[in-house]
Amino acid sequence: MSDAAAKTGRRPATSYGLATGALTLFVALSSARADEPRQAGEPRMLSEPGEVTNVIDAFDGDDVFDLHLTLGYQYAWKRAHIRRETTIGSAANPGLSTGGFTGSNMNVATYEENTSRLNTRADIGLYKDIALFFRMPIILSNDRKLTDLNGSANQQSVVLAGGPNDGAPLFTLPFNSPQRSGVEYLAVGVDFGFMNQYRDPTKPTWIGGVEARFSVGEPMHACNAAFAEKPETGPIRCAYPSDVNRNGIGRAGDVPGIDEGNFVGYPSPGITRGTTGLEFHSTISKRIKYIEPYTGFRALFEFPQAKSDFGSTDLKGALVAHPPLQGWVYVGLQVIPWEQRESFQRVTFDGRVGASYRSEGRDYSELFDALGSSSALSLRRPAYAAYMADPAMPGGTIVDTGSQRVYFTGITDVSAYASIRASFSVTWQAGEYIKFTAGGGLTRDQSHLITADQACNSDASGSIGQSGPCRVETPATATTPGAVRASGIPNPHYRPTINAVGRRFRTDDSNLWDAWIMGIVMF
Repeated sequence: MSDAAAKTGRRPATSYGLATGALTLFVALSSARADEPRQAGEPRMLSEPGEVTNVIDAFDGDDVFDLHLTLGYQYAWKRAHIRRETTIGSAANPGLSTGGFTGSNMNVATYEENTSRLNTRADIGLYKDIALFFRMPIILSNDRKLTDLNGSANQQSVVLAGGPNDGAPLFTLPFNSPQRSGVEYLAVGVDFGFMNQYRDPTKPTWIGGVEARFSVGEPMHACNAAFAEKPETGPIRCAYPSDVNRNGIGRAGDVPGIDEGNFVGYPSPGITRGTTGLEFHSTISKRIKYIEPYTGFRALFEFPQAKSDFGSTDLKGALVAHPPLQGWVYVGLQVIPWEQRESFQRVTFDGRVGASYRSEGRDYSELFDALGSSSALSLRRPAYAAYMADPAMPGGTIVDTGSQRVYFTGITDVSAYASIRASFSVTWQAGEYIKFTAGGGLTRDQSHLITADQACNSDASGSIGQSGPCRVETPATATTPGAVRASGIPNPHYRPTINAVGRRFRTDDSNLWDAWIMGIVMF
């Protein structure tokens, strides 16, 4: 240090400038964000958010086009217990039913379903954070069966009892459905990125979208794999609902597309739900260093197609005339323990928990095939859509044989229930053009009724002649005589054999496990 510098206490200009420059550089490096906007001429780096909020782009800088192709395999296996209410009196069987209450304690069957599915998807970038996508799940195999539950196979005449004129159980154990396969549905949708953390670090990443689902294959029909393939050798395995005798012959006009003359034939088991669906979804996430928490929801609305076995469900007396509405909410956490953005490599762990609600609706239950293919006359014979006044008895009511015949298809009124789900997956992005994902999950369903149709619709517009059995007697008083009035109109979907209180079926202990693996090619 020079004498002048020593006298003034100042450092030389050269040393002061170097120190100030080093401090400025350190502060700049410390405060620099890894997610700053890319400058012109700077090479591309990995800048996509986590898997759940990633929407591919187009016309984004020098990346004018994006196409992602996904191919995956999923295996799911479901197990549930089927039980049936009982009205057996306590005098004969103490503890089963007392005080008029119904006990849901008769074991019926163990339900097993195994599904192998090929998941295909294509995402096409339309603009910045806007993508068009197509999905087509393909069922490679779907197997369902009902087996003994704690000795229920030895008591079928009790736990599977039909109507008084059936003479046999509704179905027999073990019961096997035919194997189903084919295209489950075709989905077309659009995803939007409303916010993107990598474009504006002050905001989270928020996406939303809508998807339309179309059943393009044969709708499911109730079938029994143990029955014959052709009517010449016995009852056929798949019958149209109006085929009362299950011999391949049914009434004209009772099958969609057949207008005149009797038809001869039988449907295939089918694989689609026979509905058109509309799904809405949204997810929001925010990356903080090595973690990216997120939350989201999905909602699905389905509308039955005319060609399906839902048939004419919008009948005047029907209490439930639509498939169930479904909603999901979920929260999750993505952990990114390792990534090299300059080489487009990353490993992501994803853990998620969620809950769903499925409203009451007409649906394919665990007993769809077993009840829908039953030979019991209490289920095979048609119900009529309306009643009329009895001309031979004032105030009486009889079936209107000119009204629509309503056949039992196996589709039943399933009561509302909730589900919880936990899943885990890992994604390895091996490079700029390919990544792989594997994972698994468990879903637990709440116990619920699967034959929940009620006898009467409390529609007050019907007259006493249209009320059928839906009528009540007004008690007589000292000044007013007793009278009978309509309490509603009959529900044509109601079948006492399976819908009367004390004879209804329900599912308990329902668990679904699934595992999947998929690869994604990115252009």
